[in-house]
Amino acid sequence: MDNMPDPPPQVRMVHRDRRRRFDIIKIGVSSSVWRDPYHLLLTLDWLWFFGLIGVGYIILNALFAFLYLLGGDCIENAHPGLFWDAFFFSVQTMASIGYGAMYPRSECIYTNILVTIEALTGLMGLTTATGLMFARFSRPTARVLFSRVAVIAPHNGIPTLMFRTANERHNQILEALLTVSLLRNEVTAEGEYMRRFYDLKLVRSQTPIFALTWTAMHQIDESSPLYEATPESLAEAEAEIVVTLTGLDETVSQTIHARHSYIVEEILWDKRFVDIFRRKQNGRRVIDYTRFHDVMPI
Repeated sequence: MDNMPDPPPQVRMVHRDRRRRFDIIKIGVSSSVWRDPYHLLLTLDWLWFFGLIGVGYIILNALFAFLYLLGGDCIENAHPGLFWDAFFFSVQTMASIGYGAMYPRSECIYTNILVTIEALTGLMGLTTATGLMFARFSRPTARVLFSRVAVIAPHNGIPTLMFRTANERHNQILEALLTVSLLRNEVTAEGEYMRRFYDLKLVRSQTPIFALTWTAMHQIDESSPLYEATPESLAEAEAEIVVTLTGLDETVSQTIHARHSYIVEEILWDKRFVDIFRRKQNGRRVIDYTRFHDVMPI
């Protein structure tokens, strides 16, 4: 008898990385990242952003350098036909840093018109790059830490789904709101396949000041969508726990948000988190983040 093939690993629908979106392949719409260049430039890594700006700057100056060469010997003190002289003349023109030894000859109308066009291009490019830099720096971001796993264990005699979250910055997130949803596959009575969200009610879903750690807890009682669920039933339904946190960053006074998700293999049963709080001899509280993700059997 042939061995049955192993089931494919569960694919996370909601990525933990805030720069990525839902892991869905879309057919019938453009998948090119260049269809929204402004959004692309806002979400690129800083290294890619500077690299793209630098490459674009070099290509644009090289293009104008070739256009200057087409005008003949119209740049004073430049070697006729030498690309690098035309290139560095283009850099001076685009950046509006003022001409030194090289400058356009007054009798060359073509070159002076090209200088005018390039000066306008450089002005528009500078303002665009400045706006993008300001937008990237001023965009609020959150440094919220989530535990790598969630656990299901009794708490006050009731089975409870729990996970940890913490503010990694040395400031406060005001009016923090935590929402948790269960995402799973379902088939209706008519045989229609659906991927549905269910809200999971938390013991405490809001805190006025989020500065340290927060253990989120959802009691699995008869009103819970997880009632009578088992690891096998969750795996069959490709269940995923989706977590979102929003709040007001006191430093920049702007709303920030963070998200996380747990797939079935990251939900541990009959485990509890290791205690990370302790006191020093002088009475000060200590949080041991080196054990933030650690669990132990009940």
